[in-house]
Amino acid sequence: MTAARPRIGTVVVGHSRDAASRASAAAFVAAWSAAEERTVLATVDWPETAASWLRPANRFAAWEPDAWVVAAAPLGWAQMSRRLRQDTIWDPARTYGFAALGDSRLPALTGPAALQGMHGVTADGGVWTIDRGWLVRPLPPPASDAP
Repeated sequence: MTAARPRIGTVVVGHSRDAASRASAAAFVAAWSAAEERTVLATVDWPETAASWLRPANRFAAWEPDAWVVAAAPLGWAQMSRRLRQDTIWDPARTYGFAALGDSRLPALTGPAALQGMHGVTADGGVWTIDRGWLVRPLPPPASDAP
């Protein structure tokens, strides 16, 4: 995110209510807020299952951040993101996810266009992007034949 152009200064952080997502979101908020010229506008949480995701979706999209950051399990995020696409101005191309969302089943849960352009990190520090309904990860560099 720090290499993005235009520069990202403000974010809204969202997370599901499981312990891992809460911890990831809290760590991100602390790290992001510690740097000068970076602001967390809001932190929004949502349940893994709900009758409606309209209220958290509206809170998540109420701000106009430079980017949204998501720490969640795939199923809860799929349901939340469908509601975001249907009822808000949220833009998946300005959204960054944690490693748990780098799951190839996620685009199938949301529909091919719902998360177009969303990107995130893998557990090993790589990156992933959702493009035309596919979760894409760059190939690792070829192994060197040098001794």
